[in-house]
Amino acid sequence: VIGDALDPDTQLGPLASSAHRDRVENYISIGKNEARLVAGGGRPSHSNRGWFVQPTIFADVDNHARIAQEEIFGPVLAVIPHDGEEDAIRIANDNPAGLGGSVWSADSAHATDVARRVVTGTIGINGYLPSIGAPFGGVKASGMGREFGPEALNAYHNTKSIYVMG
Repeated sequence: VIGDALDPDTQLGPLASSAHRDRVENYISIGKNEARLVAGGGRPSHSNRGWFVQPTIFADVDNHARIAQEEIFGPVLAVIPHDGEEDAIRIANDNPAGLGGSVWSADSAHATDVARRVVTGTIGINGYLPSIGAPFGGVKASGMGREFGPEALNAYHNTKSIYVMG
């Protein structure tokens, strides 16, 4: 359900600004030249208020395509074919960013093992709902430091080592 972010039935609210929507729509345009659009790709017809973009799915995406390698920060999914679990992990880690991800499986213990091998700042198993009590932030080119949780306080600390010899 696309709609008002304050409505509890809404699953997808608007983007933050018109500039944000323009940026996401630009990536959708790029994606149309890189892969096969299978769903979405435009603005929802039901609302002319707000900065909405339809959930968009691209299939047959090459991992080196821009829509696979750059952080879009919008409702755009790039489906990348893989040749088994090891290849899927390699593909996930072959990215300059590492903000977040998710692993889906009926076997949560196995999914947790896979999640440990994916290089991201946060990762969900069968969903993704960060907790304000846990640290949040990316690795590689995604983010700087951590927000939330006690680890967020480290940005305000300046650690000093003092060595006393005798």
